[in-house]
Amino acid sequence: MAEKKGEQASVDIYRVLLEAGKKQKRMKREALLKELGFKEFFEDGNIRVDMKTCKGVECQFCIKVCPTKALYWKAGEVAITEDLCVYCSSCVLNCMVDNCIEVKRKRQDGENERLSNPRDVHRLWERLNMKKRMDALKMILPDPETYLKRYRKPLFKIEEQNK
Repeated sequence: MAEKKGEQASVDIYRVLLEAGKKQKRMKREALLKELGFKEFFEDGNIRVDMKTCKGVECQFCIKVCPTKALYWKAGEVAITEDLCVYCSSCVLNCMVDNCIEVKRKRQDGENERLSNPRDVHRLWERLNMKKRMDALKMILPDPETYLKRYRKPLFKIEEQNK
């Protein structure tokens, strides 16, 4: 904030400290993930396990499929190391109880996603794959005229008579 000479610039110390804390946390997370060989795909996110519905004692599927080992067994329940979670949703996909694990994440394009059961994950994959297919189709066939030129078949053949 630029202010006139002689006036003190007001600084919101809480905002400065909050931003510094977020930056430090982001740098720590990047270093951990880089060391493990994982790339950050999402801008922000969080993960939550509902311990009331979790059947972790019986299955522990989410722990077994976590690529970064962010989920682990601790004192009879599933625990989470938030700094290691890349919000990949493999735990949600493999959980035997719907709405037990919830992953919220924000894509780099600003789109927010909430996944809490395997059906949500499959719908997301289907939507993303459809978008990729449509983009590829638009590259090949940008307009209806191009499509018609390429695939239109005449209703009947006009045979030339050789004379």
